[in-house]
Amino acid sequence: MLLKRCERLMDILEKHGIDGALITSKTNIRYFSNFTSDEAVLIVSRNGRSLLTDFRYTIQAKEQCGSAIDVIEVSRAIATDEITAALTRMGVKRCAFEDGYLTVRAFNSYKDLPVELVPMTPDIDRCRLVKDGYEIECLKKAQSIADAAFAELITKIHEGMTEKEVANELDYLLRVHGAEENSFDTIVGSGPNGALCHATPGARKLQKGDLVVIDFGCKYMGYCSDMTRTIAIGEPCDELKRIYDIVLKAQLTALDKLHPNMSAKELDGVARDIITQESYGECFGHSLGHGFGLDIHEAPYASTRSQDTLVPGSTITVEPGIYVEGLGGVRIEDDCVLTEDGFINLASTTKQLIII
Repeated sequence: MLLKRCERLMDILEKHGIDGALITSKTNIRYFSNFTSDEAVLIVSRNGRSLLTDFRYTIQAKEQCGSAIDVIEVSRAIATDEITAALTRMGVKRCAFEDGYLTVRAFNSYKDLPVELVPMTPDIDRCRLVKDGYEIECLKKAQSIADAAFAELITKIHEGMTEKEVANELDYLLRVHGAEENSFDTIVGSGPNGALCHATPGARKLQKGDLVVIDFGCKYMGYCSDMTRTIAIGEPCDELKRIYDIVLKAQLTALDKLHPNMSAKELDGVARDIITQESYGECFGHSLGHGFGLDIHEAPYASTRSQDTLVPGSTITVEPGIYVEGLGGVRIEDDCVLTEDGFINLASTTKQLIII
């Protein structure tokens, strides 16, 4: 698996006359080597693959990388002369690097390497666009954990709980059901706080009539889930009910239209047009969705300006929303994986409005 990933990377880079890659981001180090720390540098070429890390991690690295990657123990700071030695040994002269993830300090130190550095972050990242069978199984598991945690959460939520208490309970339940960690900080926005797309859970108590936006996810074997459900505490007002119905219609219609090799911009437009026709277009200010995998946000992106295509094996969230300042908000989100003839919706939690 690792060899195929590294070979795919080199196939892409060699089209640009590049004979090696310097991988420094934690996500791509993991993708191409299985190593789960960012205290390393990975060098990939046709002539070899070397992971440079220090004494603290060499045993872990050898176990995780297996025979596909040579693990080289270096100083804790991973000096440029140690990187130079590896690049020279593999005959790398033009080297791709992840300009999107380097600090200025790291870049300044790499400028002294005896190679031509070529910024290639998008090309390196897009090696992860099409998920293999192992990745899809991990994504399914991450989503099944999220579904199970949410199912238990809604038996515990009640009027008078704070947003923070809801978030803490959900985070705990994710781990009970098998999560390694959260994909991102859990979002809980109740009542008017629901109009904050990325609300930070606070001391506000859930009240009758509130809609509560809950956006959360977890990791399994490093792979992320990401889902949003909006629930009600008691009966919401007519406008909030209407908003919920509009968002649900937009989400279900977008899922109905989702198919492989369609434009991500087109998918965004399906949901956006429905919300706009109902006079809430200005209240839907974010994109419809994004890919997910080892990172919670990765290609492709479904937005008004996207140039991405939803190819088989790629992932996409479908998450329309309406946010009305002073009143509240609604977002409904599922995780989807494109197939050759359709897609798999990884989420199983109902999207009908749950009233607590």
